[in-house]
Amino acid sequence: MQVPFTPRPRTGGRKNKLTLSAKEYTKVTGTIASVRRNRQHFNDEDDYRGSDQIEPSFIAEESFVRAPLNSRVISGLSAPSPKGKEKEERMDDMPLEVQEAFILEDLLFVLMGIEGTHITYHEEYSPEDDDPLEGVRFVVSRTLDPSLRDLVERILPLATYYTAITAFIEQRSHLDFGLVNHALCASMRDMLKDYQTLLSQLEHAYNSSSQFSLQKLWFYVHPTVHTLSLIYQLTLELATADQSPADSSSSSDDDLDARNEALGLGSAKLSAVLSGIDKNGDSSGIAVKGGEVLTIIHDRLQNMYGDPAARTLYGTLLRAAGRPYIAMLRTWTRTGKLNDPYEELCVKEAKFINRGTLEMDYTDEYWERRYTLRDGSTVSSSDKRHHAGVPAPRPVSGRLPGGACIPPLLESWKHKILLAGKYLNVIRECGIEIQNDATRPDETQSMDDEEFFKSLEADYAFANKTLLQLLVKDQELLPRLRVLKRYFFLSHSPFLTHFLELAHSELRKSAKSASLVKLQSLLALSLGADAHGDDMAFREDVRVTMMGSVLYDFLIKIVKEKGDIGGVPAQEDGAESGGEGGGSHARREKEREKEKAPLSAIDALSLDFAVPFPLSLVVSRKTVVRYQLIFRFLFHLKNIELALSGMWLEQKAGPWRAVAAADSDFARWRGRVLVLRLRMLTFVQQLLAYVTSEVLEPNWRVLEGKLERVQTVDQLLRDHVDFLDTCSKECMMTSDVKLLKAHGKLVAVCQMFAVFSSAFTKAAHLALNGAETKEARDKRWDTISRFEINFDQWFDLYLACVQLNASRENVALLPLVLRLHSVKRASSS
Repeated sequence: MQVPFTPRPRTGGRKNKLTLSAKEYTKVTGTIASVRRNRQHFNDEDDYRGSDQIEPSFIAEESFVRAPLNSRVISGLSAPSPKGKEKEERMDDMPLEVQEAFILEDLLFVLMGIEGTHITYHEEYSPEDDDPLEGVRFVVSRTLDPSLRDLVERILPLATYYTAITAFIEQRSHLDFGLVNHALCASMRDMLKDYQTLLSQLEHAYNSSSQFSLQKLWFYVHPTVHTLSLIYQLTLELATADQSPADSSSSSDDDLDARNEALGLGSAKLSAVLSGIDKNGDSSGIAVKGGEVLTIIHDRLQNMYGDPAARTLYGTLLRAAGRPYIAMLRTWTRTGKLNDPYEELCVKEAKFINRGTLEMDYTDEYWERRYTLRDGSTVSSSDKRHHAGVPAPRPVSGRLPGGACIPPLLESWKHKILLAGKYLNVIRECGIEIQNDATRPDETQSMDDEEFFKSLEADYAFANKTLLQLLVKDQELLPRLRVLKRYFFLSHSPFLTHFLELAHSELRKSAKSASLVKLQSLLALSLGADAHGDDMAFREDVRVTMMGSVLYDFLIKIVKEKGDIGGVPAQEDGAESGGEGGGSHARREKEREKEKAPLSAIDALSLDFAVPFPLSLVVSRKTVVRYQLIFRFLFHLKNIELALSGMWLEQKAGPWRAVAAADSDFARWRGRVLVLRLRMLTFVQQLLAYVTSEVLEPNWRVLEGKLERVQTVDQLLRDHVDFLDTCSKECMMTSDVKLLKAHGKLVAVCQMFAVFSSAFTKAAHLALNGAETKEARDKRWDTISRFEINFDQWFDLYLACVQLNASRENVALLPLVLRLHSVKRASSS
């Protein structure tokens, strides 16, 4: 583009036509301050000295009076004259040299945001109504020579950029905008100092050199125009990032909407009600700060990477604005302390969750929710849209607002950043002093520095190694898990037999009547009878507790509501969960009546395990509930096995052995009782053998192998939960409702049959003594027939459900299918 030529003073006829001498020409073009002092604002010294708009102390100072900006400051402080009432001074009657002199002087002030004489505010500019972040627009006199006006109009955008950037710095330096904005404004302020230095140098050149021209001014400020335009575009984007499309509507539309809203006819309000918009998720109230500022600068840097000036400028701003963000980040990853007063960091803290919640926390809130990422993503899920507490994205850009917007350079590191601080925070909660021997990084590190990411990796590795050693070695995680497995999975079954013998009378009572203190004492005796090794160290952590509902009813409720046992309610108290759908009123009433029935202690019995912090993060209340469910599942089967075995011992002697050969009716009945007992005992033993030898033991060996090779704390937590999930699934506790109902009914039939043992023995005595009536004989035949029918019916349904689940989703059930088929073949033979 060709630069317009500025005419030079000539020694020709044009000069001779003027009434000024050569000396006077030199005075006009060389000393602009004297020209301004002889203009209209300084003709009467007493006028501006007496003005109450001016501080007298300034006027008394001669250096201020002689300062180049004095005329503009005085003019700006005085009351502005009404628009259009002053006749504009024409410049086309002046020589080009004089026009250039006046315009040069105006430019030196306009570039500082001060209105000039021939360069004035745009006619539509209003300080009260216009947004200062858009800058002040200036226009040059229409009477200026076109060759000069074209060059001036190229320089004028600098004034708009400067005023807009200055307004942005003033606004975003407020405390509410956070440390990142403060650092960004400080860096911009330093750049404006260079711009102001340039203007002062230009002003000195203008006052001291008669050769200074508009062309030279353009030559010196031309690079600065591009630089300030880049900063101006960034400030505009930062200023408008939190605006929605509705913000650009006209004022008349806003007034109309306000009136409609006052009358209850507002379309926005009606739409919000109809669509169910969550007002709490609105992002319009969140300022552009923290990670969002860094993201905007980074995006502009990437989009304009081909421009060397833009790359250098935005890179400098990104490094400057990122320093407080990096400082907060490093404090978090090195000490576990979250120092984020303006919510700018990608990590947030739920302060209402503390160590005290671990005692009754059935949802792992301390570990999963105390410290989280603001974008809602987790290690297992990157979904950012469906988490409570995550603000809605910006309507235009789609970015998450404020600190929820993670800088692109940290997106792949956000989970390590979160975990590093969480690990160290747990160590601090234990009262252990953190001593990170890693080399401290240079304070000038930036997000595009390779050393910065190396230091992040070192912090994560240190935090992970320290907490892992604390859990596995210092807190003896594996021995405690072995104790859990031994007692909750009934791998140490002698203690259970001993306990049932000692607590037989207490367990026959209802759950509310049974004494937990007495049961705990009997359990301690049973555990101490043959305890050794880890049993001696941690047996006092095993406790007796009573649940509030039948196991299978509880499992069915969980499967109906959640689909698995991952969201176990806080207590098995039979209370309906809030997630339950709207079932029929009759069904709910029936469930309430069922819950009111007294629950026996033997059905409500369970074990609990006390785990100290920080091991309670691994063996949390949520995982203890899963151990309890597996224990109750095995305990019921083991109790039925013991009852049926006792029934077998009882039927080996007495009337069951002294059977007259002539009494064929009693012999047939006796044979059917023995066969049914054998079938039930075989079924229970086969199910127990499958659960213990083909589910729990193999999965436990896999878990032990993983724990010996585990490298991260998060992997340790996942391996433990995966182990419990796998055991629960292969034990059919998370299967469909039909299978759970069939299993519960089948186990209930076996349990009831064992309860009838004394009734069968009494009927046998009556039959052998000849004291049996016809009604009694028919009753014992009817009883055994009903038991056979119920057992066969529920066994066939149970086998069909197991086969269906084995063929569809749970291949691990195939060994159980073979075992059940063997039970069926034995009964048919």
